This record gives sequence, C-alpha cells and structure tokens, in this order.
Amino acid sequence: MLLPDHKKKSKDGSRVLLSLLLLALAGCADGATLLQESDRGGVVVYPFKGEQGALLASFRKDALAIMKEKCGGAYSIIREGETKGRVRVAGPVEGAQEIVQERRWGIHFQCK
Repeated sequence: MLLPDHKKKSKDGSRVLLSLLLLALAGCADGATLLQESDRGGVVVYPFKGEQGALLASFRKDALAIMKEKCGGAYSIIREGETKGRVRVAGPVEGAQEIVQERRWGIHFQCK
C-alpha cells in the first residue's frame, strides 16, 4: 500500500525521533557503577561532563547511594579523582556518526 507523501514523511520523522530517543536512553543507562568490590568497600565510577564538573554531576548522587547501600550506611572516601574514560560512537542518525569522549570520575571508599 502506498502512503501519501505527507504521511510517509511523518512516518520517517517518527522513526528518526524514536531512534534518537532510544540513543538517549542508552546513553543514560551507563551511570554510576560499582567497578571494584571487596568486603570492606570498593570503587564506584560515573560519567561526568567537563563543563559541569564531577562534583555536580547528576550521577554523583547515584554513586553515593551505591556506596551507602554497599556499606549498610556509613563509609569513608579514601580517594577520588578522574579515571580512565572511554570513547564511543553515537549514531548513526541518517548516516552521521559522532565520536563521543566520555570522562569518568572514580571514588575509592571504605565501609566504617
């Protein structure tokens, strides 16, 4: 069945919008994670944007919650700082790909 031109464009636009939404959700899925774990603590990492800074990053709250859950409450931060990031390819959206450099912040913590 052939669609009229305006309906075909609308359908193509919906596909592009859906693709962008899925990419955005995939990008958000990689938040704070417990990278290393021991019985007395571990290392949590999370992505941050340079202009925002690591201490104001939205994923920092998630990282602190992971540490609190792991320790059952109280913990001490032993050391924190920028750690090895990653490079990923975002796209393709209509044949265009973008290389994204993702910065990551690490927090080494110990349960009290």
